[in-house]
Amino acid sequence: MIYDVIIVGSGPAGLTASIYSRRAGKSVLIIERMVPGGQVSITSIVENYPGIKKTDGATLGSMMYEHANSLGVDFIFSEVLKFKLNDKIKKIITHDGTFEGKSIILCLGASAKQLNLENEKLLTGHGVSYCATCDGSLFKDKVVAVVGGGNTSLEDALYLSSLAQKVYLIHRRDIFKGDNILVQQVKDKQDKVEILYNSKIIKLNGEKNLSSIIIEDCLTKEKQQINCDGLFVAIGRKPDTEILDNIDLDENGYIITNEKMETNIEGVYAAGDVRKKQVRQIVTACSDGAIASVNTNEYLIKNFGS
Repeated sequence: MIYDVIIVGSGPAGLTASIYSRRAGKSVLIIERMVPGGQVSITSIVENYPGIKKTDGATLGSMMYEHANSLGVDFIFSEVLKFKLNDKIKKIITHDGTFEGKSIILCLGASAKQLNLENEKLLTGHGVSYCATCDGSLFKDKVVAVVGGGNTSLEDALYLSSLAQKVYLIHRRDIFKGDNILVQQVKDKQDKVEILYNSKIIKLNGEKNLSSIIIEDCLTKEKQQINCDGLFVAIGRKPDTEILDNIDLDENGYIITNEKMETNIEGVYAAGDVRKKQVRQIVTACSDGAIASVNTNEYLIKNFGS
């Protein structure tokens, strides 16, 4: 079967694009390597999605998936091995076979950046984590640290403060990049959360499991050891574009598109966190997905007659 639209990734961008495309009468396949919802599915609290005052990310992601599924979107849960995008009929090769589509929407998302410290990979899953909502429950009544200065690190610190005995929040600057409301909420948790400004982690200690971290003051170069059971890394994300060939990327690896979500290859679009843009939020991912779908529909009419 040749699909009208193949969407790679089932985060908010991909699911929104699938909903719009199915409502336009197009055949749609979503290829996802993990679980529906993308990054939103591991977000603890969502308070900025219009119309929903407060929910958890897993619930919102599940609602989006159920909406798409109810419209007849096909889903394949598999790893993409190779893209063949230059021909009129595009091909995506996965562990579970090759799938063909007249148009492609790349919603590949982004993965957590690492600290690139010695022992980091060895201790990942043994005290070092990149997802507080995934692994936080493993550290109930224990001492943990969070590193980062954006919304994710602030949200992680808040979430972990309800589980852990103590949370250290480590930021290399003296001002957070995250929303002021989250900063204030963290500061209000000073009985559980200790903020270490102008600090960076320089060493991870532990053989089988993380036992402590060494941090350095960025101004005085003074070092101190913090004994902790868990470290949650929230220093940003990088786009999952390593597998792509012939797609124009910016200096940070994000896909370059125009306002129609078109890439440099005809019939190939990109949406969501993988795209070069100013704001990466759930609502902007949904917007990207809707725009990409509308323009794939125009492309299909122009090039395939329907």
